[in-house]
Amino acid sequence: MKPSILIVDDDRLVSDFMAETFAGSPYEVETADSGDAAAEKIAHRDYDLIFSDVKMPGLNGIELLKRIKKVSPETVVIMMTAFGTVRNAVEAMKSGAYEYLLKPFGPDEATLAAERALEHHRLVRENRLLRHAVAEKYSFARLVGKSAPMRRVYSLIESVADSRATVLITGESGTGKELVAKATHYHGGRKDGPFVALNCAALPETLIESELFGHEKGAFTNAVRQKRGHFEIADGGTLLLDEISEMPAGLQAKLLRVLQEREIQRLGSESKLPIDVRVIATSNRHLPTEIEAGNFREDLYYRLNVIPIHLPPLRERPEDIPALVEHFIARFNAENNRSAKQVSDKVLRLFEHYIWPGNVRELENYIERAVVVAKSDTLTPDDFPAELFTGGVRRQTETIRSGSTIRDMERSLILKTLEDQGGNQTKAADLLGISTRTLRNKLYEYGVKEAKPAEEQLTVDG
Repeated sequence: MKPSILIVDDDRLVSDFMAETFAGSPYEVETADSGDAAAEKIAHRDYDLIFSDVKMPGLNGIELLKRIKKVSPETVVIMMTAFGTVRNAVEAMKSGAYEYLLKPFGPDEATLAAERALEHHRLVRENRLLRHAVAEKYSFARLVGKSAPMRRVYSLIESVADSRATVLITGESGTGKELVAKATHYHGGRKDGPFVALNCAALPETLIESELFGHEKGAFTNAVRQKRGHFEIADGGTLLLDEISEMPAGLQAKLLRVLQEREIQRLGSESKLPIDVRVIATSNRHLPTEIEAGNFREDLYYRLNVIPIHLPPLRERPEDIPALVEHFIARFNAENNRSAKQVSDKVLRLFEHYIWPGNVRELENYIERAVVVAKSDTLTPDDFPAELFTGGVRRQTETIRSGSTIRDMERSLILKTLEDQGGNQTKAADLLGISTRTLRNKLYEYGVKEAKPAEEQLTVDG
């Protein structure tokens, strides 16, 4: 569709000049000889761009502008004014006008102003559509599962989305904690603000502080320019601190102060910056246990745990598996141009008896693989890795021997998971819901060859 332009001026010469300027252009152009006539037009259709004179009898340009912004906020308005009414044009800019043209102006000025304004209109519209698409993608209504535990999660998201309170989302790896964080953001009043995520387990301790708070040029070696931190970038929106339990103790104290004072200080700076950020944190560890072990600050825990949301593991809500399977089949059909329709009854029964150490993420990966390799529209056990049904951890209680200690069971599970992942520590840690640092320390305790404690490993790598 052609971009639409409305020209509003009580001077017929100006209207004719503007219409002639845009004759033959890729625009659909209409004119109105008064503010009242223009108001009648905008009541029946939206225009992409409106040129309006400021001084007109009846409904003047400023009043027309306010009416336009009320009924069609995305319409771009350019005010046209003679020299003596420049002050009115400035007032119009404050009321939402995009630009003003000082009469008399030539066709080149009018054409260039129209091009700039319509490009602005296009970007605003695309940004709105993108925000809407993202909000739809992460809406809590798009989360899959109708079990009682998940219904409680949905209810909590809906209740807290519009608040500013900090949220602590807990659950094993793969349960969808980041998805819930995004749903909380995009369903609330901050959905038009930024959503910024920082994985506390993915960065060395020396970099986390700079990533969070930013730094000034020269604050440390290699700080060659000023850098904004994640708190600044997230201003007006939400900051997700993923795997908060991995945050170093010294930085926990600084984070607590930021949450209390709502201001940050860049590294190397003497001034403080106010921030308006909603913080959501996630953890796959039991933080009260980490507090008892001296690994996490109790005061920070209470500051973060204002709104607790716990995501149950998939093994505790097997009734959601059919809906999740259906959802993932549809998604991976679209992504891979496949036509799978369902899983066989036998696969569903096997799924219901599997313990899902990797939770929803593990199920997602298995369904993607099966959709891609399947030779029929029904996914059968042959389309899944054999170890999923023959060597995986099952629900049966007889796999746990009476008299085994918690340490023995932990050691057995860690070593079995590492074996199943071909020795890949990163994948094993992810499935177990622990950091690679913790996994390395556990393996060192078990006397596994070539395993080094985390501190020694970091020294060697560094």
